[in-house]
Amino acid sequence: MKQSDELEKLASRLRRAHADNCTLVVGLTGSVACGKSTLAAALSDVLSRTHSVENVSTDGFLCPNNELEARGLMMRKGFPESYDNTGMRWAITRVRVLPAVFPVHSHGTYDIDPALARTIAPPDILLLEGLGFTPPSGEERAGEPDILVYLDAETPHIETWFLDRFMQFWHAAADDPTSFYRRFRGMTEKEARTFACTEVWEKINLPNLENHILPLRERADIIVRKDAEHRLLAA
Repeated sequence: MKQSDELEKLASRLRRAHADNCTLVVGLTGSVACGKSTLAAALSDVLSRTHSVENVSTDGFLCPNNELEARGLMMRKGFPESYDNTGMRWAITRVRVLPAVFPVHSHGTYDIDPALARTIAPPDILLLEGLGFTPPSGEERAGEPDILVYLDAETPHIETWFLDRFMQFWHAAADDPTSFYRRFRGMTEKEARTFACTEVWEKINLPNLENHILPLRERADIIVRKDAEHRLLAA
């Protein structure tokens, strides 16, 4: 994502929200494939000019695939019930005062990779991007983000971005036998794209967006919008 006035404005709002000697936990959510990781990386670059910043994905708090399979939840991976919510709240609470371990999910193997786990000391600002957030409880927020940012875009644009990303993984799997997407290499390119659309987007990601992710937009402290070209729009 290119630098922009809107990115600078967002960074300025977060700087103002940060209190000395306290870690500001910023949750960044939005649909699958809407560009949360890209925005978090760009925002981290800007904020790091003045503050210590750590950037972590909530994907690491997805339950391992073997657990999801045992619970019959593989087709609901990314839905609220597929996350270790207790583990995520504990890590958020701990990193405010002490080093905390954040697990990591590999997009290549499509599973938690223990070797990639990160130990993070309390930063000025923690950017926690991904899914798995729940509406604010109105109670003690030690285990919740201090600020929730929602990255918004038109649903047809998000669908296009998701299909393009799926196909990037599909192509890369041709040279990577460990890739989760290797199992789809028996399909033609057209078949793989159709599968991604009808079996993954329409049956998994779109219902998750409509039923569990979009409701967070109404509770978000900040809404950031982007166009079909991934440009941030003025509020």
